[in-house]
Amino acid sequence: MQLKSKKYLYDITVASEKVAKFIDGKDWDNYSSDDLLRSGVERQFEIIGEALNQLSKIDQTTITQITNYQQIISFRNILIHGYADIDNFLVWSIATTKLSQLRKDVTYLLEDS
Repeated sequence: MQLKSKKYLYDITVASEKVAKFIDGKDWDNYSSDDLLRSGVERQFEIIGEALNQLSKIDQTTITQITNYQQIISFRNILIHGYADIDNFLVWSIATTKLSQLRKDVTYLLEDS
């Protein structure tokens, strides 16, 4: 695996750990009523999506081992370009139900490299 690929995977790891830390002990009511929390989570998802986007350009072998990477990149694009129409419940749902798979995939890839 290329060094640059590892850097993007590391960036994803750090950002996903931050999301997990930000939402730890929180519920939907906390999330929906806290502008700062929502902004922080959204920013980390933007970083994750951009790192995956860049990884997809340089390392097809690695990117294809990440579950739903295309949807994650699309989600990043919605956060960046469709900011006025962000569905806060969708972001919360992804953070609480989908992020763990991404973390598993990236951890495996980094450990295997």
